[in-house]
Amino acid sequence: MKLLGTPTSPYVRKVRLMLLEKNIPHEYLIDPPREPGSLVVRVNPLGRIPALILDDETCVFDSPVIAEYVDTLNDNPMLIPRDDALARMRVKRWEALADGIMDSAIAVRNERLRPEEKQEPGNITLHNKAIDRALDFASINLVNNTWVNGEKISLGDLALFSTLVYLDLRQPERDWRAAHPLLLAWYRRVAERPSAKISLAEQ
Repeated sequence: MKLLGTPTSPYVRKVRLMLLEKNIPHEYLIDPPREPGSLVVRVNPLGRIPALILDDETCVFDSPVIAEYVDTLNDNPMLIPRDDALARMRVKRWEALADGIMDSAIAVRNERLRPEEKQEPGNITLHNKAIDRALDFASINLVNNTWVNGEKISLGDLALFSTLVYLDLRQPERDWRAAHPLLLAWYRRVAERPSAKISLAEQ
């Protein structure tokens, strides 16, 4: 299978980390959708990344669907609980929280890329406040757990890690480390995993 994406996309990173954690053979192709000749726009009708092309040429999109599919390919490790509805909900909620931060951070970046006279400061403030609240929520709900859902790494960890890497890239002025020491300790734990080291080296 082939994973199409870019190393700066947090949604791509989330999926790439899953594939690496589960040791699933795949080819990772850097393919910005806006570049002329991009394969992404030919295989994904939405023209978005990540896009996962299976061996039979089926294209799976977007990141939550890819994550669900990838986790069914083997159980080592199982990153989305299957037999415990509450545990599954909690992991998927962590993913939703992380994806929501990604959405807001990208909205802020897109706004700031516009000419200054056309920017909407209210929109930037709205999304930055959402990020602040989400980071507070993440830090409070981590408590002293090793991973976001307790003692086993999950999709929630990989999604949240991808989010924080993106914030470092696009909002370097945001000092989330000083504000959230528990989150920082957890981040360092994830960053030591082989999958995270590979992913960080690719950006």
